[in-house]
Amino acid sequence: MNRYVCVHGHFYQPPRENPWLEAIEIQDSAYPYHDWNERVTAECYAPNAASRIIDREGRIERIVNNYSRISYDFGPTLLAWLETARPKVYRAIITSDRLSAERFSGHGSALAQPYHHTILPLSNARDKRTQILWGLADFEHRFARKAEGVWLPEAAVDLESLDILAAQGVRFTLLEPHQAKRVRPKGAKEWHDVSDGRIDTTQPYEAVLPSGRRMAIFFYDGPASRAIAFEGLLSSGERFADRILAGAPRDSGRDRLLHVATDGETYGHHHRYGEMALTYALHHIESHRLARLTNYGEYLESHPPEHEVEILENTSWSCVHGVGRWHDDCGCHTGGEHGWNQAWRSPLRKALDWLRDELAPLYEREAKRWLADPWAARDGYVSVVLDHSPENMEAFLRRHAAGELPAGEDRVRVLKLLEMQRHAMLMYTSCGWFFNDLAGIETVQILRYAGRAVQIAGNGVEAEFLRRLERARSNSPAAGSGRDLYEKHVRPAMIDLPQVAAHYAVTSLFRDSPNPDRVYCYSVERESGRVFRAGRSRLALGKVRITSDLTGKSARLSFGVVHFGDHNLSAGVRDTDDNGAYDHLVEEAGGAFEHGDLAQVVRLLDRYFGDVPYSLKSLFRDEQRRVLDLVLASTLEEAEDEFRDVYRHHAPLMRFLESLDNPLPNAFRAAAELVLNSDLRRSIGEVPMDLEEIRRLLAEARSLGVELDVKGLSYELEKALEAEVERLHESPVEPGLLERVEGAVSLARSAPFQLDLWQVQNRCYEMLQAVYPDKRSEAEAGDEAGEEWVRRFRALAEELRIQVP
Repeated sequence: MNRYVCVHGHFYQPPRENPWLEAIEIQDSAYPYHDWNERVTAECYAPNAASRIIDREGRIERIVNNYSRISYDFGPTLLAWLETARPKVYRAIITSDRLSAERFSGHGSALAQPYHHTILPLSNARDKRTQILWGLADFEHRFARKAEGVWLPEAAVDLESLDILAAQGVRFTLLEPHQAKRVRPKGAKEWHDVSDGRIDTTQPYEAVLPSGRRMAIFFYDGPASRAIAFEGLLSSGERFADRILAGAPRDSGRDRLLHVATDGETYGHHHRYGEMALTYALHHIESHRLARLTNYGEYLESHPPEHEVEILENTSWSCVHGVGRWHDDCGCHTGGEHGWNQAWRSPLRKALDWLRDELAPLYEREAKRWLADPWAARDGYVSVVLDHSPENMEAFLRRHAAGELPAGEDRVRVLKLLEMQRHAMLMYTSCGWFFNDLAGIETVQILRYAGRAVQIAGNGVEAEFLRRLERARSNSPAAGSGRDLYEKHVRPAMIDLPQVAAHYAVTSLFRDSPNPDRVYCYSVERESGRVFRAGRSRLALGKVRITSDLTGKSARLSFGVVHFGDHNLSAGVRDTDDNGAYDHLVEEAGGAFEHGDLAQVVRLLDRYFGDVPYSLKSLFRDEQRRVLDLVLASTLEEAEDEFRDVYRHHAPLMRFLESLDNPLPNAFRAAAELVLNSDLRRSIGEVPMDLEEIRRLLAEARSLGVELDVKGLSYELEKALEAEVERLHESPVEPGLLERVEGAVSLARSAPFQLDLWQVQNRCYEMLQAVYPDKRSEAEAGDEAGEEWVRRFRALAEELRIQVP
């Protein structure tokens, strides 16, 4: 066999964290998921960890981990999110590298990636080095080995970046065919022009770098890769396999590597069930012995380059104009309104370059007071990014200190300076330029990173930065300039410790807060606190110490917040006093509140805090939603009761009208929609689910022609069903549980629901491997309970389309 196949997936999401909270806030466009990271994980990253091979009857024959059979890279910031938010998926990705090493002669399939997905050819040498060092350190931390290969963000390449990689021991990278200029056999003098994508992609090449170092380069099959991503090739796993194999005849006289590279999100997110097409393609190739699966590290070891290559610098895989997409109106975009342009790209990058170059000397000048080599410290700061524990931060400072360790405000300042540099790199995340308009969420996000760097710098750079941002204009007149977007979306997002205290104060009215507590990347230690309640009104007073996990900046603050009911809420925060004024406030305001004198409470809060500027608007978005749900609960209950009365009294008339094909009056339809959706959501949330009631409500909705929140209800049912199956997985012989799960799955597969039963199938497939054989043995031995269990499990497997032997 002389054909080898390798499929590479570049898995990446832009960092979406609020720069001041280090957390992703709710993104309504991802509904019913909390945010786009969650949605893409559900549609792509998780399914690829447990993909399906389907038999001729459409039943699941086998579940496999795609990552262990392909080559892949994951963005470091995405892996950091997965580690915390989706640890099972994260572990599957990390484990797959070990499994692939067992399969591919000791070579793991994971590749590293420069840290913040910046376009390296457009970065200065210092940022290139830091981005590469951070990416390699993150990779080694997660995968417990050094990276053999690196995927360059957008495959954007220049010789300086390759040289830095080679100096760090990286052996190879991947490029698109049109990024090759010319080739020659090793030792030969004559070069052959292979520009315009004419390079033979079935073998590795070697680039000689300016320093004399060397880097192996694989040029993937560009046309086949584009067919996978954009031409519907994933509609059939067999067609997918045939397209890859078409790159070389079966008996071609020498070993050939047939390999493709696409965004990893192609497999499941961009193309639903694309992960299954990938799984079947690899299965088809192996089972029919059409080629041997490999990865780049294994192939390079057995097939060292025989040819040298010269690359075309400042090129990428997603811009036919080189790297214009990230600094110029080159014509590359993803759509948009007729007549739109991307002239905003150049002034945006120039403004950020100016800011970077203003912050660099500030950083160096201040940081060298405490750090022996400020730039070496920045290179090493990734260790703190990976672990913010006090012990690790202390060790980092010891490694880089110029003398005595900085303490107190000096320690806070040096950590702030390092955070300033982190955000000054984050603001170059490539997504900020990739799309259509300056006002896009990706571009606003990089402006937020720039805003965080500006806030830390605190030396008057903001005014000139904003002046430069004015030159970047949105295609939408309403959005205005980069300055307008900054003023609208960035400045209001900036927070300080008093605002964190205000958030804590407001939420303390609506929940019992532990002590110590956390508000995102801040720790809160409550020194004292009182909550007074009278009907729907509440008053909270307290003293807290707020400390940033990232910089160690800390403050002792007093707060007072009064809630009159509904959305009427005011809060104030100030530095804590030690002269007894706060204790006097608690006594006076608490007494006035208990006597119902709310006007006096407000006067006392105004007198003590000077101002009470915080309200529900001051809450961070996720908590704001939660508190508003609580605030609105009673009001909505009253409204729902009124609608329910309408529905209860007029349901017979509604049914009669529907039987005559007579449209329901809007008032009747609104009442029916609210009540039926509410009752369905409530019935789905019960433990155990009331399946008969759910069926009745669905039938009622159908009979009245009522529009249901299918997306939201499906999501709720999906999560409820997953919880039921988890219980079954833990207690497979619990009486009645298997029957209940079977009934719930049957309901879930019926209209109008649109459920992804992936997780449920995974658990039942695991039970098929671990529990079913023993139960089948019991049944074959004549055990009645075993026979009943096997019968029920087979029925459940049939509902889930799982093949049972």
